[in-house]
Amino acid sequence: MYRFIQPVQNCDVNMSDLLNELLKDPWPVSQGMRPLRSTGMALSIAVSLLESSYPYSGARIMLFVGGACSQGPGHVVNEKLSDTIRSHDQIMKDNAPYMKKATKHYDNLAVRAATNGHTIDIYACALDQTGLMEMKQCCNSTGGHMVMGDSFNSSLFKQTFQRVLARDHENNLKMAFNANLEIKTSREIKIMGAIGPCVSLNIKNPCVSDCDLGLGGTCQWKMCSIMPNTTCAFFFEIVNQHGSPIPQGGRGCIQFITQYQHSSGYKRIRVTTLARNWADPVQNMMHVNASFDQEASAVLMARMVVNRAETEDSPDVMRWADRTLIRLCQKFGDYQKDNPQSFRLLENFSLYPQFMYHLRRSQFLQVFNNSPDETSYYRHMLMREDVTQSLIMIQPILYSYSFNGRPEPVLLDTSSIQPDKILLMDTFFHILIFHGETIAQWRAMDYQNRPEYSNFKQLLQAPVDDAQEILKTRFPMPRYIDTEQGGSQARFLLCKVNPSQTHNNMYAYGGDGGAPVLTDDVSLQLFMEHLKKLAVSSNA
Repeated sequence: MYRFIQPVQNCDVNMSDLLNELLKDPWPVSQGMRPLRSTGMALSIAVSLLESSYPYSGARIMLFVGGACSQGPGHVVNEKLSDTIRSHDQIMKDNAPYMKKATKHYDNLAVRAATNGHTIDIYACALDQTGLMEMKQCCNSTGGHMVMGDSFNSSLFKQTFQRVLARDHENNLKMAFNANLEIKTSREIKIMGAIGPCVSLNIKNPCVSDCDLGLGGTCQWKMCSIMPNTTCAFFFEIVNQHGSPIPQGGRGCIQFITQYQHSSGYKRIRVTTLARNWADPVQNMMHVNASFDQEASAVLMARMVVNRAETEDSPDVMRWADRTLIRLCQKFGDYQKDNPQSFRLLENFSLYPQFMYHLRRSQFLQVFNNSPDETSYYRHMLMREDVTQSLIMIQPILYSYSFNGRPEPVLLDTSSIQPDKILLMDTFFHILIFHGETIAQWRAMDYQNRPEYSNFKQLLQAPVDDAQEILKTRFPMPRYIDTEQGGSQARFLLCKVNPSQTHNNMYAYGGDGGAPVLTDDVSLQLFMEHLKKLAVSSNA
C-alpha cells in the first residue's frame, strides 16, 4: 500500500506536476454520441480505496461530474445522443430502463461509505442532467455536499468550492467527521425516528417507539460529516406506561449525546439535555398553544412531506399534508361550527397555513418544469439546512426599494410588484433583483449616469449591495439574477408570488393592484377560505 499512498509532504511536488499536466481527453467522440463516462466505476474504486486504507475514520470523496455516466455500473443513459436521459414523466410511466439498476449501485456504495464513516461529495456541473437522482443517496446518507451548476469554470462554482475548504480562526477546516448521535429519553417519551443527513445504526433500547418515522427503529445514528449548519429532525411520541396518566407538573427529558472527530484529529463529545414541563392537552391547552413554534413546525412538516414524496405520488402527499393542516386548525382554532367567518388562529399559529400554502407550490412537491436531478438537489438542501434557511426555501423573502425611504419587507404577492419600485427576492437558491416597469425604463434611458439623478443611482445600487451581503455567507452560492418587468427571467419571481391578481380577475382591482400573473393556481386568499370552511365543518 505504501508504494502507492504517501504522506502529502513526501509527494507534494509530484502531485502538483501531475495535476498541471492534466489535459482534456483527446479521444474523439463520434458525432451524435456522448462521451463514455464510467462515473459509477470511478466512485466504486474510490470507496474501495478508502475502505481498505482508512476504515472507520473520517474521510471525504469529492466526485466532480461533467456529464451523465454512460457506461459500466451505475450508468444512467447510453452513449447515443438521440436517447435522452429520463424525465419525471418517463419515471412515472416506468419508462426509465437504467434508473433502478443505477440507483441500486449507488445506494450500495452509499451504505459502504457510511458504514466506514466516509463522506461523498458530488459536484455536478453540466447543461444536461448528470444522474444526481440516482446518486443522491451517496450524499444524503453520508452528509456530503451536493452542488449543481452549469460549468466548473463559472465563478458561482469556484466560490462555492472555496467555501467547502473554509477554515475557522484556529485554521481548522469547518467540518467534522464520523459523528455518532445517541438519544436518551425519560420513560414517557419514545423515539420515532430521524430525517436528515444520517444513517441508522439499528440499536434498540426501551426508548425506541414501535412507530417509525423516517429512519426509525433505533436510538443511535451516524453522521459521516457535519458542518456548522448541518441539522437533523428528530421525532418523538408521548406514551403512558401501563395506562397510567402522565404526572402533571413534572418534566419530560431528552438527552442528545454527539461524538465526532474534529478536523484537528481529536475526538470530541457534546451532551445536550432538554427538559420540558408536561401539560394536559385537555385542561391546560393554553400551555400547549403558547409553546407552538410555527417556523420550526413548518420546517419539520416540510421534511416529513419530502420524505413521503420520495416513495409516494405527489397528489397523495398533498392530500395527506392538507388533512394534517385541517386537523391542526380544528384542534387549535377558535371558531363556531359551520361559521367560516368566525374562524381565528392565535398569533403563533397565524403564519403556519401560509407556510403550508407555499410548501404546496414549491419545487419540493411540484416537479413540473424541473428535472429529476433538480428535484433531488432541492430536496437534499431542505433536508440539511437550519430553520431560517429552510423557511426561505419554503417561502422566499421579498424586499421592496423605493424613493420613499429605507427598504422594507413586503408580502410575497403580486400586489408588491409596482412600476416605481425595485424588488429583491431571496429563495435560497436564487437571489433576484426585479426592476418595475418605470424603473426599468429610466435605467434603459441611462438616468443613473446623470449627475442630477444621483438619488436614482443610489436606489439602483441599494439592492445590489444587499444581495452581495447575502452572497458572502450563503452555501452553496445562489444564482444571481437581474431582471425587469417583462423580462424573460422575471418568471423566477412570478412563479413564487401569491397570484392574488391573475388574468382571470385583473379588472377586479384598482390601478395599484400590482402586476397580474398568467396562472390558474389557487391564490392564498382562496386557499384560506377553503381551509376555514373545512375546519369549521360539522362533517369534517
